Amino acid sequence: MDLALANVAVQRTPAVVQVAGERASYRFLEFFAAQVRNANTRRSYMRAVSDFMGWLDHRGVVDIREINSFVVAAYVEELQRRHPAPTVKQRLAGVRAMLDWLATGGIIAFNPATAVRGPRYSVKTGKTPVLAPDEARQLLDSIDVSTTVGLRDKALIGLMVYSFARIGAAVGMKAEDVYVQKRRLWVRLHEKGGKRHEMPCHHSLERYLSDYMEHAEMASSPQAWLFQTIGRGTGRLSGNPMPQASAYQMVQRRAEATGIATKIGNHTFRATGITAYLSNGGTLEKAASMANHASTRTTQLYDRRSGDITLDEVERILI
Repeated sequence: MDLALANVAVQRTPAVVQVAGERASYRFLEFFAAQVRNANTRRSYMRAVSDFMGWLDHRGVVDIREINSFVVAAYVEELQRRHPAPTVKQRLAGVRAMLDWLATGGIIAFNPATAVRGPRYSVKTGKTPVLAPDEARQLLDSIDVSTTVGLRDKALIGLMVYSFARIGAAVGMKAEDVYVQKRRLWVRLHEKGGKRHEMPCHHSLERYLSDYMEHAEMASSPQAWLFQTIGRGTGRLSGNPMPQASAYQMVQRRAEATGIATKIGNHTFRATGITAYLSNGGTLEKAASMANHASTRTTQLYDRRSGDITLDEVERILI
């Protein structure tokens, strides 16, 4: 191992890993740098592992090789008292993956988290807030398209509604990912796991994207980020990609200005589009394909039509 690299590894790894030697420190950093490719997953796993390492330090565990299934089980038990089941399962998954990487690298004898089960959690309907079709239309129509920022925001929200795009795939698009095929505008989304997903545009989305890209003169810059931040004090696109956090803040501002009380986020538009599609006679199988879901079971989490039925039944209580 290169000595300089070894020193960096030792300095940045938790003490409980450093005790196991330079190779352990290298293997630990290698897990996050080379094994976990998705940025969102990397952040999630780093948070989970950091919390676990801090818990070990607080409990007096000084060597990663001392960890056994009982230690991990005790950690999970404590997590359950502080966090909901989905968070506990996510944290356990991160710790389990990291320990598995150390075990396969010979740093520890076995993965002690393998035998530890997380809390049971079953869900038939997702928790993502969904807008009614008229609310989504009200939000889109309220955006002032006389400015660059207005055109950008309308195109971004429209993309998530009409193509069921995840926010990560949307803000990761380049200008060349909007193209003409079979006389219609299409979008190319680079989804999780390196999957490329292509879809024709709804006529409304086609108009939103065309107006925005024409105004921003993107035809001559195919490698430019499609959705960019706005330069401070200029009102013009900066050339830098729009972060997911900025998109979330934009959505909050637009919803508040429109008077929408529902606590929405970026993912709301994906769920809204899927529900609207199914409500108008679309099939679950086609919805799964359009949303790039591997299973229709995932798509069902976005289907909120049953909520309307429940509301109708509640209104029958006449007192």
